[in-house]
Amino acid sequence: MKTITELRAEVKAYIEKMDALKDQVTNEKRDLTDDERKNLSAWMDAVDGLDKDIKLQERMEKIAERSAKPTRKPDRTDPAKPSGVELNTREQEKRDKFKTFGEQLRAVAIAGQNGPIDQRLFNQRAASGLNEGVPSEGGFLVQTDFSATILQNMWETGAIPSRINKIGLSGGANGLHMNGLDETSRADGSRAGGIQAYWAAEAAEKTGSKPKFRKIKLELNKLIGLCYATDELLDDAAALENVINEGFRKEFDFKITDAIINGTGAGQPLGILNSGCVVSVGAETGQAAATLVYENIVNMWARLMASSRPNAVWCINQDVEPQLHTMSLAVGTGGVPVYMPAGGASASPYGTLYGRPVIPIEQCQTLGTTGDIYLADFSQYVGIDKGGMQAASSIHVRFVYDESCFRFVYRFDGQPVLASAITPANGTNTLSHFIKLDSRT
Repeated sequence: MKTITELRAEVKAYIEKMDALKDQVTNEKRDLTDDERKNLSAWMDAVDGLDKDIKLQERMEKIAERSAKPTRKPDRTDPAKPSGVELNTREQEKRDKFKTFGEQLRAVAIAGQNGPIDQRLFNQRAASGLNEGVPSEGGFLVQTDFSATILQNMWETGAIPSRINKIGLSGGANGLHMNGLDETSRADGSRAGGIQAYWAAEAAEKTGSKPKFRKIKLELNKLIGLCYATDELLDDAAALENVINEGFRKEFDFKITDAIINGTGAGQPLGILNSGCVVSVGAETGQAAATLVYENIVNMWARLMASSRPNAVWCINQDVEPQLHTMSLAVGTGGVPVYMPAGGASASPYGTLYGRPVIPIEQCQTLGTTGDIYLADFSQYVGIDKGGMQAASSIHVRFVYDESCFRFVYRFDGQPVLASAITPANGTNTLSHFIKLDSRT
């Protein structure tokens, strides 16, 4: 069967033929011939037939559209508008939204079990499923401000994500290409990739120089989380909200932090462990396996770029903590503790090294392995995201298990600003914003 568009195109073609014939006869100042009358009559009959087909198609589409709408009339659970009172925009938005995350998730589950449909669910765009026009066949999108709160909590409270330089994208962009200085050395003629200044005598010839740039390419990667909630949990909206909010905030915090630290750069952000700019500090000669000594800390601090010292933090695996508390500086035949406070274990233990915070995180490797301790300035790690978190729900994925499914999608990418470590103007040891300790096995 031809589409309405195709049928209308045929009608237009016939009308153009009739207009052309009319113009021809008029210009020639004559009457229609018998053959022209037969053609004109046939064309008009064809147009009448096409008009009937178009009306039939339009009627079929209206019936299909009507049948796609929910058969159950939504039960209005939000307060009705007072008679004769017009609500302003802010008040209307409040009426159209759920008060809590758990309240909306419970409403989704009830609607999927042939219960009354909360009117406020239709104020959210239907999620893509078997049929976007039938929420019971696909699902509902989670209210935008609820999913945004999960991300906001992560970026504000996450020990590592809260410290990086994050840039939000807008419009149709799926990535960010930005220029960065291609600087690998601080020697004359290499600073900023090639800028150099000279002391010169009067009237001496001047020599030009220019910076060198490199392209930093960030392309959004997709991080997906699924959560299944049982009917029993759905019965308690407050408990459900707490489980979903806290669970996904912590999970997305974990995965983003893990990517910033350990990411491979293939389908995920590039982490500092695998970046070209991280500086590796070697173990001390004769150092025992699975240990951390004060000299390791001194050498790591010495390799951090001076400009990064005010912002840097130490990231450690918790297996490293006993080494910190027993670490000492050799003095003569004895030693002096370098991490324990004057009052010993009875006083509050220190939480800094060289005045910078010590943060235990799970993403660091176990004691003795490369990556068990980092010294890092995360302000020199750039990340991008777009549009916040997308959240949707479905009651069909785990229907036979009496569970509802909630899906969260977040797009993010990141990498260190530097492509490689920096050679200082004087000295041979390279410097960086990110320092790690080599394996001690």
